[in-house]
Amino acid sequence: MEAIPNLQRLPKGGVPLVEEGKLTTCTHLSYQPFQFEKDGEVVGFDVDIVDAVAKKLGVEQEIVNVPFEPITAGASFAQDQCDVAAAAMTITPEREEAIDFSDPYFPANQAILTRDDKTADDEAGLKDFKVAAQAGTTGLDYATEHFKDAEVITYEDLPLSLEALKNGQADAVINDNGVLYDYAANNDGFAVGFDIDTGEHYGIGMKKGNAEMKKAVDDTLKEIKDNGEYDSIYEKWFGDAPK
Repeated sequence: MEAIPNLQRLPKGGVPLVEEGKLTTCTHLSYQPFQFEKDGEVVGFDVDIVDAVAKKLGVEQEIVNVPFEPITAGASFAQDQCDVAAAAMTITPEREEAIDFSDPYFPANQAILTRDDKTADDEAGLKDFKVAAQAGTTGLDYATEHFKDAEVITYEDLPLSLEALKNGQADAVINDNGVLYDYAANNDGFAVGFDIDTGEHYGIGMKKGNAEMKKAVDDTLKEIKDNGEYDSIYEKWFGDAPK
């Protein structure tokens, strides 16, 4: 493996880090319950998972909020902005050309969120709907390919998509089912119309060729799944243990 420039070496495991003593994580806010701000602190499911990786490496996690697309395109790693990326990122062949992923750590399908007064039970029900989708996501890819009788409108992030639904600029939002179910549960007047089974899984991203980091992350994921810590984190953010 080629040496990675401008990186410090940890004595524990020989894992390269962009800043000595810290595991720097790129994410894109806000994406509740995976990563979002609460009382001035970034918290969430992904945050707790990466905290376990940081603990294994003997360092503290530091989170950097950056746009989503440079993460998946590999630019954030090329610019040494972070060691890993945890941003509820779906593993896709296209993204794997630009970055490496950990083993899958979370199953995530797509879903459709609507207002209570204008719902859709299936894809046919979206006829003539304006569907908000987040730029650079697999939800946008799916909507563009399948929703031929709807108008797909692209927004920079999930909060802007949800705002469009709230103010009537959009009739529905497509995004990962975990965040949309969470939103519907915490906001009156909204409902998840239906799920779309895409077989997607999230992975933690890292610089292409960073074998030491991939091993550290994969080993941590296996350990916390084996010792029950993963189930506890899952239940903390989703209310039930994973099925």
